[in-house]
Amino acid sequence: MNENFPKQFDALLAKYTELLLGESTPELQEQVKLWALYSQIAKSMPALAKHWNETYPEAKADMMHVIQSIKQLNDAHRTKK
Repeated sequence: MNENFPKQFDALLAKYTELLLGESTPELQEQVKLWALYSQIAKSMPALAKHWNETYPEAKADMMHVIQSIKQLNDAHRTKK
């Protein structure tokens, strides 16, 4: 991996967050990162996501809050256009 990759990927995440939510802050970028990774895991390995949800119900509740927040921000951003 080239030494510039982490900064280049951060730029991609920042732009994706901005396009998805209408703004890009470090906190929003972290939420988008969690949301995207969790969504991928739930789609590609649903049994793993189910096991994690059952093992860590408080973390599942936190993840559901992140998902709802992303959805609300995205909906608000899309209605502004």
